[in-house]
Amino acid sequence: MIGDIISSVLLLLGATMALTTSIGMLRFPDTLSRMHASTKPQTFGLLLVLIGAMIRLGRNVDVGMLVLACLFALITAPVIAHRIGRLVYQEQRARDGLIAREDMESGTRD
Repeated sequence: MIGDIISSVLLLLGATMALTTSIGMLRFPDTLSRMHASTKPQTFGLLLVLIGAMIRLGRNVDVGMLVLACLFALITAPVIAHRIGRLVYQEQRARDGLIAREDMESGTRD
């Protein structure tokens, strides 16, 4: 009974975080802002949903897969966000004439 209530609350909170992600993606003007809106609450919302599902499943064998999904999300989300942010930043600098396209391709550090 209590586990079902906690699970439901976590699932609803996770769904709310996903909703805020979609609203942020629609409303924010530029790519960096949209990226921030899509990575922070989306990852946290996914973790809440997965934890709620783990509580609901109890001692089921599938809980191990949910733990792996949580770990995978925590490991990959920051790396992907960093790579996208770096690419967008360099593209904007190139568009504004602050960096040459050749410098972007050679892999020089900022």
